[in-house]
Amino acid sequence: MVFTLRQAGHDVLAIAETAKGVADEQVMERALRGHRAAGVILVKFHSRARRAKPAAVVETVAKLGARLQDGFAVVEPGRVRIARRPQN
Repeated sequence: MVFTLRQAGHDVLAIAETAKGVADEQVMERALRGHRAAGVILVKFHSRARRAKPAAVVETVAKLGARLQDGFAVVEPGRVRIARRPQN
């Protein structure tokens, strides 16, 4: 999936490449700690649907673009939820 996003021209940092296996809280801390990020996308697909993940994420980014800015998006089969990053 990361390759597909990078091929589509997106700047991607995958937790599996930098800190595989860390808890969700640590993922969020790493994603938000002092960095200006375009947004965070959590992809929740069952393992049997893994082939659909890259296309779903690329499609989400293409469709929602600016709405993802500074947000936290959860991408699931057939559904995308977006929350705004809390302002300090």
